[in-house]
Amino acid sequence: MKITFNNSDHLGIISSGLCLLHCIATPFIFLSQITVISQEISFLWFSLNYFFLGISFLAVYLSIKNSSNLFVKISLFSSWFLFCLFILNEELEIFHIPELLTYSSAISLCCLHVYNLKFCRCKEDKCCIHEN
Repeated sequence: MKITFNNSDHLGIISSGLCLLHCIATPFIFLSQITVISQEISFLWFSLNYFFLGISFLAVYLSIKNSSNLFVKISLFSSWFLFCLFILNEELEIFHIPELLTYSSAISLCCLHVYNLKFCRCKEDKCCIHEN
């Protein structure tokens, strides 16, 4: 049985957009509710980062399989990889990296999914056309 997902770019757009909103909203939520938030809620909120990473990886993987443009394929994976590094770095606090870079990687993923959806989708099940 073969499972196909025809809306991987839609999934990527939604997950990248929601992740961006999550990243932007986090400081405001925690600053406004600092005395109310428990450790359990804090853990659940920050675990959303990994949920979004997983969903966005699935969307990128499926979009790469259905894209006809090699540059878009490489850009999608590169943007996701940077996004993953920025999220992991934020959690582990290895380097001080401006939040703007994390936001930029989420926005670039979203834009690449929109571009792939509009201009680079394969029409058949097997994608063998490489247009530039």
